[in-house]
Amino acid sequence: MAEKKTYPREQHSLALEQVDPDALYVMDKLRTAGFTAYLVGGSVRDLLLQQKPKDFDISTSAEPEEIKKLFRNCILIGRRFRLAHIRFGKKTLEVSTFRSGCTESDELILRDNKWGSSEEDAWRRDFTINGLFYDSATQEIIDYVEGYPDLQKKHLRTIGQPFLRFRQDPVRMLRMLKFQARFGFSIDPASQVALLECRAEIVKSAPARILEELLRMLESGASEPFFRLLAEHGFFHLMMPAFGEFMESPQGEEVLEFLKEVDSLIHQSPQQTMDRSTLLACLVFPLFQKRIQTHFIDREKAPHLGEIFVEVQQLLDEIFQPFLHLPRRLRITLASILTSQYRLTPIEKRKKHRLRIPNDPDFPHALKFFSFRCALQPALQQTWEEWNAVVTSPTVRITTARKRRRRRSPRPPQAE
Repeated sequence: MAEKKTYPREQHSLALEQVDPDALYVMDKLRTAGFTAYLVGGSVRDLLLQQKPKDFDISTSAEPEEIKKLFRNCILIGRRFRLAHIRFGKKTLEVSTFRSGCTESDELILRDNKWGSSEEDAWRRDFTINGLFYDSATQEIIDYVEGYPDLQKKHLRTIGQPFLRFRQDPVRMLRMLKFQARFGFSIDPASQVALLECRAEIVKSAPARILEELLRMLESGASEPFFRLLAEHGFFHLMMPAFGEFMESPQGEEVLEFLKEVDSLIHQSPQQTMDRSTLLACLVFPLFQKRIQTHFIDREKAPHLGEIFVEVQQLLDEIFQPFLHLPRRLRITLASILTSQYRLTPIEKRKKHRLRIPNDPDFPHALKFFSFRCALQPALQQTWEEWNAVVTSPTVRITTARKRRRRRSPRPPQAE
């Protein structure tokens, strides 16, 4: 283990005023009760990089039940990782107990509830840049893993032996590429070799964890470089073979063009949230276009929307099964978005007719995705403007409001 190093306020750029006030309150209350408490992980890393953290996670010597006794607004979650969630309105702060973990075994980590010291907790984390603590009482950065110099050098390095770390938790390989995409950091040569040697281990991870990592990166503003890195390192062939094959074709570049547009919009409006199904459509739509071209247009057939919906379902099965499984609500909305693209731009050209908004609650998402298509194909802009004018007309807003009120109103009792 490396020697513990501390960096006083004069030697680093993290100011106390940048830390969430509720996080400061939680740490102060834990210290007052006799426990150690630090800001940890991604929030420390992001603040040192002059970026705004999404979350302010806290690590403490207090055990979960002790945390719960201190905070009335606290709930305990998880079996594999026992955590405390402390709620402040819509915001939730995650508080974890210092853990100890074996770094010498290459077995998958299935449970992680063995309590330890702050030093042991730092050594069980994934990368050195994520192993830093911030003590709000002294305003010091605490570094057990040489993460601070790595952060300054923009260097990605695993904590401990990379082969073992990736086999213990294969999702760490995706996270390494995530940080490379987000920050443009270089990867330590030993970690790069281990990444290529261990990539087949990714299918041993929980599919839900992998899907969540992919969805978060679609929301990150760095989705294009991340998905490009996944393709270059061969991960799609393991997780989503049909998608991986498409990404290796010349048409795979279309997916990356959609992601560039999404990243640009996120950077322009960082406070705006995008529906995850709309973001997933950026991955699937280029494949779907190819499928419709092959199954219908090349055969000079004009499918109706019912046939297109069937094709959507088959394609989603091919892409996400058998390894990844989309949650039901996410899949329904994604299928609606893709199907509606052929309502907005029918294959068979029709005479000019009055546009009618379908009775589909997911149609606004379809129109949002259509705006992404317009950015890549300016010739579609007029069509989007025509549909948008209908959707935003006062008549449509009044009708929509009435439908919502009817849905909220209780049904009258039925006669026996």
